[in-house]
Amino acid sequence: MYPQLYLYIDGQFLDGVGRESEPVINPATGQTLTLLPHATPGDLDQALAAAARGFLVWKRWNAYDRAKLMAKAADLIRERIEAIARTMTLEQGKVLAEARAEILHAADLFDWYGQEGRRTYGRVVPGRDLSVRQTVLMEPVGPVAAFTPWNFPALTPARKLAGALGAGCSIVLKAAEETPGTALALIQALHDAGLPPGVANLVFGAPAEVSARLIADPVIKKITFTGSTPVGRHLLRLAADGAKRATMELGGNAPVLVFADADLEAAVATCVAGKYRNAGQVCVSPSRFFVQESVYDRFVEGFVKGARAAIVGDGLDPSTTMGPLANARRLEAMDRVVADALARGGKVRTGGGRIGDTGYFFQPTVVTDMGDDALLLCDETFGPVAPITPFKTFDEVIARANAVPQGLAGYAFTCNSRIAADLADTLQTGMLGINTFAVSTPETPFGGVKESGYGREGGIEGLQAYLHEKLVVQA
Repeated sequence: MYPQLYLYIDGQFLDGVGRESEPVINPATGQTLTLLPHATPGDLDQALAAAARGFLVWKRWNAYDRAKLMAKAADLIRERIEAIARTMTLEQGKVLAEARAEILHAADLFDWYGQEGRRTYGRVVPGRDLSVRQTVLMEPVGPVAAFTPWNFPALTPARKLAGALGAGCSIVLKAAEETPGTALALIQALHDAGLPPGVANLVFGAPAEVSARLIADPVIKKITFTGSTPVGRHLLRLAADGAKRATMELGGNAPVLVFADADLEAAVATCVAGKYRNAGQVCVSPSRFFVQESVYDRFVEGFVKGARAAIVGDGLDPSTTMGPLANARRLEAMDRVVADALARGGKVRTGGGRIGDTGYFFQPTVVTDMGDDALLLCDETFGPVAPITPFKTFDEVIARANAVPQGLAGYAFTCNSRIAADLADTLQTGMLGINTFAVSTPETPFGGVKESGYGREGGIEGLQAYLHEKLVVQA
């Protein structure tokens, strides 16, 4: 039901013999699925040396052959979707339908980056002297160290693996210890597709120790991280010592602005589905709901009805619409933000507590009437708790939406094209969805502003993040 786990270094799968390990927990039951081996210091040294050798091999493959191999890996991922989805649900908790959709997105990333890697064009810049030729070449930056979280265990590793490989870089991936099986399935597909040894490596271990070792090594030329802002800041400090390039996709706290002219029924249905997707454990999850006064009561009523209709349970059950939280830490965080809202005058309209004493289940929750200083409106909730508050004017709601230090994604519901245009000009976010939460595709840039990080994944910008420019001037 759940795969045996390995490290993957220099084309070899390494088991737990002679290595420390930690349990991988099923969040629906609280039971141990298996033990995950940790990389030793020697393993990390081997992975770094392998990435250095692998880079020399991979960058010499022409872009057409790299694209063919990546397409083969993508096809293998699609063929294995049911097994990978089951692994993801067992270790992360999300429902099978969401797991399948995520895996298909991950496969598309390998296809897209492989194809886009064929278009890493340079350019010729006309010289001031006709006897001088100025050429700009695009080259892979070198071996990459990548760090990914547990909430999207296929999508985030795929973004980093596919981006690096499409550009001609090698990579050492440290995926989340809570969800190792899904990352291993991606690596298995690349291995089976014929990826040369050392080009992609997968390690696990104590995060602080692994990141410090990988980032400090001169082999690594770039780091890429998806996770919390505090950890991102720490990794940036480590990268600064080597002046290493970095892509940072950090925390979000997405506002949702619902205007009186919106299609309210569609807005409610979309917001409920978006909020409770993956139990709210999404960096671009709709987090703070601001609803114009004239439609506020109807919106709250519809949202509460939708939250109560959610079926919470084991993600393997086809009737389940929301699975458990991924770990006990998230349960504690939900208790804390709900208690804080109540202490500030908030009202729990539905939900508000844990479900049972087995696994990490929390009720889909709606809270109203809290002040703007409540944690639910100030900090990233990362769970199934929806704070809803009214607003009067456009300028007021823009100021409130922009008041937090994060700026990853934002959303709005309106049928007024003038309002939509003004939102695009004034909301401080890296991505804006109007009448939709679909802001992530392989071909579009994904990333934030302010303390949500910098750099982009996806789109041509995501490929360029793994390339540098070389100017060649020939007289």
